[in-house]
Amino acid sequence: MSQCGRHGLTIIAFIGSVFSPYYKKSGRGDPLDHCALNVALYGPGARWTMTERARGAVQRNADTLLIGPSSVHWTGNALEIVIEELDKRVGVPWQRRVAGRVRVIPETLNPRAFALDPQGRHHWHCLAPRARIEVAMQAPALSWQGSAYLDSNFGSESLEEGFRVWHWSRAHSRKGAFVTYEGIRQSGQPFASALRFAPDGTVHEEETLPPVAPLPNTLWQMERKTRADRGHATVTRTWEDAPFYARSTLRSTLYGEPVVSVQESLDLTRFASPVVQFMLPYRIPRVG
Repeated sequence: MSQCGRHGLTIIAFIGSVFSPYYKKSGRGDPLDHCALNVALYGPGARWTMTERARGAVQRNADTLLIGPSSVHWTGNALEIVIEELDKRVGVPWQRRVAGRVRVIPETLNPRAFALDPQGRHHWHCLAPRARIEVAMQAPALSWQGSAYLDSNFGSESLEEGFRVWHWSRAHSRKGAFVTYEGIRQSGQPFASALRFAPDGTVHEEETLPPVAPLPNTLWQMERKTRADRGHATVTRTWEDAPFYARSTLRSTLYGEPVVSVQESLDLTRFASPVVQFMLPYRIPRVG
């Protein structure tokens, strides 16, 4: 999020695009044949792009991932992202260029990954619970700085095989960061955690979780919720409202500290439905 609060940006590099209808239909046997750089730019000059590319357009080594004309590179102290994409969703009467450079500079680093299920089939690694971001876009022409976060998810089975729903939120604290994570596994078993990251990246798992704070449903009637003191949080902006996914900004209090959070909700039962699977190719074109 930008310091002024008018702009937001989410970038996800997919190897084996978990939301790809093509990857799902293929049986998910070759993740490198289903890669994408998803760029969601919110606020003035909003853009959204997620073009899936085949393995011939993908290169990677220990520090760099190239997906088509875009790239993600770790310099040793920052993650540098070069974006060269087109917003060319089917049904949109124009193809708008999405191009620029983004730097994510971690302020804290965390070496620990967490298993999200007892079998260890799904993992989440909060690489930088607290970071700064520098955005310099050419198309659209805008630049800003703000707060950021960097994480990674990886697993050995599809998300919908492991989970029904999850809710996640991240907030910068005065010196560190808070992350809350909860959901329902496919077995029907709930899970929940509240993590406090210190400035040096040390993570503390809170034994007592704040109460659940229900949030209003989105226009797509996506259920949202988070954790907050006294079970109260306010949605200040809904950045993304999709049939199975929502991304929002919240204001609340966590462990006595007023915070602004980025919150996400994901409904994998909706994602796996035939109606949503039919709709996805209109949102996610594939080349190669």
